[in-house]
Amino acid sequence: MIEVQGLVKEFRGGIRAVDRISFEVPRGQILGFLGPNGAGKSTTMKILTCFIEPTGGTARVEGHDVLTDSLAVRRRIGYLPESAPSYGEMTVSEFLMFVAELRGKRGRDRIVAAERIREVCFLESVWHQAIETLSKGYRQRVGFAQALIHDPPVLILDEPTDGLDPNQKHEVRQLIRRMGADKTIILSTHILEEVESVCHRAIIIARGKIVKDSTPAELMQDSQLHNAVTMTFGGTDLEAARRLLSGLADVRAVEAVVGATNTLRVFPREGRMIASTVSQLVRERSLAVDEIHVEQGRLDEVFRRVTGGARGTATKVRGQHSTQHTEGH
Repeated sequence: MIEVQGLVKEFRGGIRAVDRISFEVPRGQILGFLGPNGAGKSTTMKILTCFIEPTGGTARVEGHDVLTDSLAVRRRIGYLPESAPSYGEMTVSEFLMFVAELRGKRGRDRIVAAERIREVCFLESVWHQAIETLSKGYRQRVGFAQALIHDPPVLILDEPTDGLDPNQKHEVRQLIRRMGADKTIILSTHILEEVESVCHRAIIIARGKIVKDSTPAELMQDSQLHNAVTMTFGGTDLEAARRLLSGLADVRAVEAVVGATNTLRVFPREGRMIASTVSQLVRERSLAVDEIHVEQGRLDEVFRRVTGGARGTATKVRGQHSTQHTEGH
């Protein structure tokens, strides 16, 4: 559905925001697009939606090139840009009827499309209210609705749950999961929990380059916490327990958990499964353990490590130094 090949985007001053990235997204896949601010996420999404042109390389949507057949690409895409721009003086119903007409809906079809999306995006209570009077969460829902109103096969969503309360986020995530059954979806987010709960796959981009491309489960396996065992002791000498656990063959390190009382975390060598070995030691030595659980791994730790703590950096080509860059270019 989406093919990106050697994509490059440079801005004035030789700032390379996107640096020769390539990836594909098949039908029915929800792809999480992750990266620190300024990494090139929004720039890539704007190229895919024909909002801006690439400097080099290309991208195709259902075989249509963003450079040579951009109108066909736009017909096939629903786009929710960052901050969900709209016409504040219009009511929600007026705005969505207007968008439906822009998308080629006429007469009864336009009304049906608007009414369908009103229910899908939970807009009944504000249907006749001016957009400028809405909360940020409801404005975000309106932006989501305009992206969906023509039932496109591809959705590009830039921070789709931004500004929503926990219940609204849950509703939107459920909606995205349902639509992922027959649509191709790319969503950018800073909420790593969202990637775990919604996405089939995640790409992490930093300084305009792809640094990771795998499933959320595979990313968590790259975490230093993957298969680590966390134990809370009751009435056991913590230092004695640490020495015993450190002597196990597949244990790399044993550390006290900061901020937790009488709690140790046991790290395995090379992500090996150590839970059964640790449990056996607990039984054999009659250690008083109140709680024990195995860590699956943490995306935030992997994210920080692979992006190197990058913030707002992009490569400056034809020059010697890196330069500050923001996604708003």
